[in-house]
Amino acid sequence: MSKTDRNRSSLPDDQTQISLQNLRKEFDIPSGIEVAVDGVDLDIQKGDFVTLVGPSGCGKTTTLRCIAGLETATEGTLYLEGEEAIDTSPQDRDLAMVFQRIALYPHMTARENIEYPLKLAGMSREQRTERVETAAEIVQIDGLLDKYPGELSGGQQQRIAISRAIVREPVAFLMDEPMSDLDAKLKREMRKELSRIHKELDATIVYVTHDQEEAMTMSDKIAVMNDGQIEQVGHPEEVYRIPNNTFVAEFIGSPEINLLDATVVDIDDERAVVDVDDGPRFSFNIGEYLPDEASEDIKLGFRPRKIQATPDPDTPGIQTTVDLHEPLGDEVHMYLEGPQGEMRAVVPVEEVIPEDEHATILPKVPTLYLFNTTTGKRFARGDPDTGGTVDVE
Repeated sequence: MSKTDRNRSSLPDDQTQISLQNLRKEFDIPSGIEVAVDGVDLDIQKGDFVTLVGPSGCGKTTTLRCIAGLETATEGTLYLEGEEAIDTSPQDRDLAMVFQRIALYPHMTARENIEYPLKLAGMSREQRTERVETAAEIVQIDGLLDKYPGELSGGQQQRIAISRAIVREPVAFLMDEPMSDLDAKLKREMRKELSRIHKELDATIVYVTHDQEEAMTMSDKIAVMNDGQIEQVGHPEEVYRIPNNTFVAEFIGSPEINLLDATVVDIDDERAVVDVDDGPRFSFNIGEYLPDEASEDIKLGFRPRKIQATPDPDTPGIQTTVDLHEPLGDEVHMYLEGPQGEMRAVVPVEEVIPEDEHATILPKVPTLYLFNTTTGKRFARGDPDTGGTVDVE
């Protein structure tokens, strides 16, 4: 196959708004080279709300800046609406960016801030007025257009910044942690606002955050990043329920998943028998088995909300002591001291076990995961059609 044929075969389809192929970004540092983005492949469809989520330093903002053209990729290809754009200047990419810091001109009214990019583009006053008023109505700030940024709250200022992006009618919106400086109440309001705007405009949005709650509640798809690479892409519910590896399992989900050292005694396509180190033997039905990823030494994972907890020490299960309570309204987050250190359980308030008392923990089948200890990859999980808890021997 010729180079031309290879390039043609990698072209995105008509529904792909943004396509990243083998994107890599290196930075020169005093000690050598730092790789911020390492071989990222990602297709974003028209109208998708896609969130890049991960810990600080994982490469999500650098990836976004490479899409915008604010950083020059070291290697790889970017397609915008099917056209190669890796060498296209930022101003010619037809992308609107909303930054973490709200960059409004303090001497301009809200109206003047919103229309400024249209003025630079040479658009007539009549056209500017129509677009500004339409955008202001969409984000529900039409009564604030004559006010200055200093007269507005943080949430209102962020709406102004989003309106300034909307008036451009871009190919896609790029948003770099736009809610990080807002308080918890304003974040909830802005999450609803962004979700509504996304649906109303049928807009393509690429959003960056380290906050998994933002990612899970707003997105059509999330891309979980770690050390410059994408660990998993999928619908938020899919990523939560079927994590590819221990990193994704630990990062997505609050409280954090429980991971215990264990050993596989027996496994096939239907059932697994597992010995938990310093704990019981579990036997349970499995709904997925990937033998190529399997290992004998494993991490057994289960979600804190998917357990049964009892104060009875004679009940078979993982024997723990309740260390601390964290009330969560109708639920209580219990920190437990288990045979391998801290564990976590979330129970209804009426089922809470007092601090310093014994708690026997038994996970439910659908949220059991088996991970290869060496590679971290998931190779089996509990049967989602099986209710109840595991059998304990």
